[in-house]
Amino acid sequence: MANLYTKNGVPLNVRGNEVFNQSGRSIGRISGSKVFGSNGRYVGTIDGDRLVYRSTDSATTGGSFAPSAGAGTASAPVAGSAIWGEEPDISG
Repeated sequence: MANLYTKNGVPLNVRGNEVFNQSGRSIGRISGSKVFGSNGRYVGTIDGDRLVYRSTDSATTGGSFAPSAGAGTASAPVAGSAIWGEEPDISG
């Protein structure tokens, strides 16, 4: 699994094109540089190794999907980033 972090440094896991929060719950699927939740709603934009919420991208939608189960992560948080955008909702 590849690592991805939120703007504030919370670790996420990526398996295939699906993104999981620390408890292993699917928060979305990657489509291009964006992540969309299982309901098709925008979750965030990937900028390097960070997932950030950008209001200018929030009008886009993706297709809905049935989320799969993922394993939790024991990764430690990393320092926050000054990139443009807000902390995404990763509650799943």
